Amino acid sequence: MSIETRTMWEAVERYHQLCYWAPEVRDEAEKVGLKGFFMNYFATRVAPLGALSAAAVGSLVFYYSPRRVQRAIPDAWGYASPEVVLDARYLAMDRALKRELGEVTESEQIAEAAHLVRYVVNGADGMGRALYAGWRGLPWPKEPHLALWHGCTLLREHRSGSHLIALAMEGLNGCEAVVSQVAVGEAPEEWIRGEAGWDAREHEEALRTLKVRGWLDSRGLVTDACSDGRRRVEQTTDRLEELHWGRLDDKQCQRLLSIMADVNLILPKDDQLDWKEVYDLPN
Repeated sequence: MSIETRTMWEAVERYHQLCYWAPEVRDEAEKVGLKGFFMNYFATRVAPLGALSAAAVGSLVFYYSPRRVQRAIPDAWGYASPEVVLDARYLAMDRALKRELGEVTESEQIAEAAHLVRYVVNGADGMGRALYAGWRGLPWPKEPHLALWHGCTLLREHRSGSHLIALAMEGLNGCEAVVSQVAVGEAPEEWIRGEAGWDAREHEEALRTLKVRGWLDSRGLVTDACSDGRRRVEQTTDRLEELHWGRLDDKQCQRLLSIMADVNLILPKDDQLDWKEVYDLPN
C-alpha cells in the first residue's frame, strides 16, 4: 500500500467525529441522565471497558487534565451503566447519520465502505490499545451506516492507542503533549486550558520542562529538537498503524477514500483535523 496511513485514518476519523457534535448525541445522553458534554464524552469512550475509575480513564485519555476527568467520572456510572451509555450512543448515531446523510445511509457505497473498513479492522492488533480492544469486543451493527461508524470508531481508537504509545516513547506527559503540539503549530493554544482543562500552574510547568529538555528556547519558542520530536511522534504512530491498513491494496484504498470523501463532504467539519477553519485562523 503506497497511500499514507494518515490519509486513510483521516478519512475514517471524519465519519466517526459526528458523534461529538450531533444534537442527537446530547439528546440521548440527557435522556439516560448524563450531565454535560464531557461526562458524555468520557463515559461513552470508555463504556466498552466497564465502569472505570477516574484514574483509569485518565490514563487512556491522556490529553485531558485529571480534574476534567474527575468532574465526570465516576459520577457518570451513578446516572447510567456502561451498557445504557452505549445503547444511547448507537441510537443517537443512527438518528444523526440518517438526518445528515438521508438516503445515502441506504446506498451501496456505504455498505461497500463498511465492508472495507471491517476487513481492515480484522487485521488490527489490540495489544497495548485498551480502548480499541474494548470497542472490538462489541457486536457489529447490522445496518451498514452504523457498521461503518462502528468500524471508523474502532480504527480511531486504535490510532489513539498507537499515538499514546508514541508519546510515551518520547517521555511526554499529557500536558507536555498538548503544549508541544501547540508549539509546533499543530493545534490552537485554546486547547491547552479551554478544551483539555490544564490550569496555569500545569501549563507553566510543562513549558519549564520542555525548556529543560531543549524543546523550547529561553524565550519559549519552538526548537528543532521539538519539531523533530513531534515528527517522531507522528511517524511512530503511522508506523504502528501500517500493518492493518496494509491489508488493502492501492485500488481498495482509493475506493474507500473516494466513498468517504463524498460522504464526509456532507458531514460537519472535524475540530481536530480542521481546527484552523473551525477557529477561523489563517492556513
